[in-house]
Amino acid sequence: MIWKIKTFDQLTGEEVYKLLKLRSEVFVVEQNCIYLDPDGKDKYSYHLYLEDEGEIVACTRLLNKGVAYRQASIGRVIVKKDYRGKGISREMLLKAINFIEETMKETEIKIQAQAYLFDFYGSLGFKAISEEYLEDGIPHIDMLYKS
Repeated sequence: MIWKIKTFDQLTGEEVYKLLKLRSEVFVVEQNCIYLDPDGKDKYSYHLYLEDEGEIVACTRLLNKGVAYRQASIGRVIVKKDYRGKGISREMLLKAINFIEETMKETEIKIQAQAYLFDFYGSLGFKAISEEYLEDGIPHIDMLYKS
């Protein structure tokens, strides 16, 4: 398995297709959440993903400050169902945080976390900065990481 990180312009058409397919499989089909995934922010993001024999099995996007929030942010965090429970999401988030701190030179990261993942993100240093609210019918909470 190989981790890759690319800007939108560095992604091939095939990679974009695979990323959007995985995001639709999880967010739209599995979580039964009807929303427009291609929101215009992908082209201003870094895309961190894990490939296993040519298949993208985990991904997230890292947004520059000012794209979604005044801080840098991490969004669209996904691990394919068959790959969950193996520590991939923790490894991916640690890589994302490190990239944002070291390459993007940012010290704050804001996320819009699904509420059931509150403890997971808390274990990585994120703190709640909002009350729980519904986004697309799913409970969320805004969280902030400061290095």
